[in-house]
Amino acid sequence: MNLIDPRARFSQPDGEGSVQVSLDPRDRIGTAKVFAVYGKGGIGKSTTSSNLSAAFSKLGHRVLQIGCDPKHDSTFTLTKKLMPTVIDVLESVEFHSEELRPEDYMFEGYNGVMCVEAGGPPAGTGCGGYVVGQTVKLLKQHHLLDDTDVVIFDVLGDVVCGGFAAPLQHAERALVVAANDFDSIFAMNRIVAAIGAKAKNYNVRLAGVIANRSAATDEIDRFSAAIGMKRLAHFRDLDAIRRSRLKKCTLFEMDPTPEVITAQQEYLRLAQMLWDGVDPIEASPMKDRDIFDFLGYE
Repeated sequence: MNLIDPRARFSQPDGEGSVQVSLDPRDRIGTAKVFAVYGKGGIGKSTTSSNLSAAFSKLGHRVLQIGCDPKHDSTFTLTKKLMPTVIDVLESVEFHSEELRPEDYMFEGYNGVMCVEAGGPPAGTGCGGYVVGQTVKLLKQHHLLDDTDVVIFDVLGDVVCGGFAAPLQHAERALVVAANDFDSIFAMNRIVAAIGAKAKNYNVRLAGVIANRSAATDEIDRFSAAIGMKRLAHFRDLDAIRRSRLKKCTLFEMDPTPEVITAQQEYLRLAQMLWDGVDPIEASPMKDRDIFDFLGYE
């Protein structure tokens, strides 16, 4: 199995200006509800994804979380340690995927959440999109998606290339995590544009923004109103969340203080809302200069 094949052909444009390989219909995930989580680097996507996975599991759903970051730390609060990546285990068998067993790369985490770390190609040598694609192929070959209700892709940073937009080929809804500041709102704007490009050829649609690590949401809400966005949830900058990362656990395993209970309930509310279905959003992202002007920067 060659994850980085220079002979790959680009069968169709995949969003305006894109040169990414289009999704083979045989590689579609199936009946599970699929969500892709994006946002500025360091904004708390992995924490949000893991707690959201835990919340879905608390509601009785069978959940799979796929980390799409070479540093493979998406799922460690669920599994309590860094797990080997799909790339790691494929390298160990010289990319002969038929030699792999599911337990080589999929691990059970908190409350039954199944965890996979896709990993990434060596720096400067390939595209993350191929890694995501091959991970999904491997899961399908081993029939690991057949009994899954919810799949959450936790994706590296903001979208700066077609490769890391690959989870949008599989997702039903895309979620953006942002704080109430210029940098994360700027990243959110670019992510919204990327989702719009993917929506031209795939079923993915924008679900909305999750406000994270923010006491207030005024700038997020003002920007969202201007482009036609919607805020889905709000998680404050709680020390308990920071400590949960240090303890390698989810928020649902922390001492039930009033602020922790409030955050848990917000995650459960968000999970139920996403399970019930949220209407797709057709937001209109701003030009870069317009964001500077809109948020008051000179």
